[in-house]
Amino acid sequence: MSTESPTSSDSFHVLSPDSFKDYELIDCGGFEKLERFGRYVTRRPEPKAVWASSLPEDEWRKLAHATFRHEKGAKSNPDERGTWTKKSGMPDRWLVNYRHGELDMALRLGLTSFKHVGVFPEQAANWDFIYRVCRRMKKGAKVLNLFAYTGGASLAACAAGADVTHLDSIKQTVTWANDNMQASRLDGIRWLVDDALKYVQRQVRRGTKYSGIILDPPAYGRGPDGERWLLSEGILELLSGVEKMLESQSSFLVLNLYAMGFSSVVCDTLVGSVFGRPQRESGELALKDRFGKLLPLSVFTRFARLP
Repeated sequence: MSTESPTSSDSFHVLSPDSFKDYELIDCGGFEKLERFGRYVTRRPEPKAVWASSLPEDEWRKLAHATFRHEKGAKSNPDERGTWTKKSGMPDRWLVNYRHGELDMALRLGLTSFKHVGVFPEQAANWDFIYRVCRRMKKGAKVLNLFAYTGGASLAACAAGADVTHLDSIKQTVTWANDNMQASRLDGIRWLVDDALKYVQRQVRRGTKYSGIILDPPAYGRGPDGERWLLSEGILELLSGVEKMLESQSSFLVLNLYAMGFSSVVCDTLVGSVFGRPQRESGELALKDRFGKLLPLSVFTRFARLP
C-alpha cells in the first residue's frame, strides 16, 4: 500500500528536447558522450554514461572534431581542468541556434578548460517552459535568473517580454551571456556579478518581489569575493529567501540541480517543504542518443501559479 505525502509532486517526468536542430547526442557510453553542436562534433567525459557505447572507438575518433581529456590525476573530479585536442578546421568559438515555436535564440559556444562548451542542451525543456509562462504573464514581469551561466533561460524569458535580471558570480560568464543576448537580437537584460545567497538576502530585506525565479545552483562553487557555496548546506536557506521574494500569484519557479547525490524526489520534496502545495512537476532532464539510450543529466522541480 502506498500513501501520498502532502508535499508530493503532481507529476514526474523525464524530459528530453525534441526541437533542438543544432544539437544531437550521437552516442554515449564508457563514461563519455559524443555530441554534435551545429557543424561540429565534440567528445567529452560524462560520469553518468556507465554503459557501453554503441559505436566502435574508431567511429568516435573519426567523428569528433574536438576531444577533451582531464589533466593527469583529475579524472575523479569531473569539474577539474583539462585540455582539448582539435582537428584542423575546428574553431575555438562558433554559434548555434535554438528555435521552438516563436522562441528563437542564438548561443555562442566555446571550448573551455572545464570541458563545458557554453550550453547545456537538456535545459531546452526548461527554456520552453519559461518562455510559455512568461508569454502568459503581463509584459515586463520581473524575472530573476540565479547562477545564470551563459543565459539560455534569461534569453527565453526576455524573448517572451519579461524584465530579466541575470546573476552569476563569474564576470566572464556574464560577458558570455551578454554576447548571446546580442547574437539573439534581444536587449534590456540587467547583468549582475554577485553572490546569489547574499543578493537574495539583500533583496528580502528590501522587500523586492519577482514574478519568476530560476535557480540552477552548482554542487559547490565560489562567489566573486571567494564566498564558499556548498549545495547541501546552502540550498534550504537560499530557497527560503526565494520564497519570500516570489509573488504569491501570477508567478513561477524553476529549480534545476546537477549534483549527483540529489534525486528528483529530493528536489521535489525540498520545493514542497518551502512553498507548500502549488501544482508542480518534477523529474529528470535527459538526452537521447541515436540508439535510443537516455542519458539523465539533471533533476528539476518547477511550477507556475497563473490565473
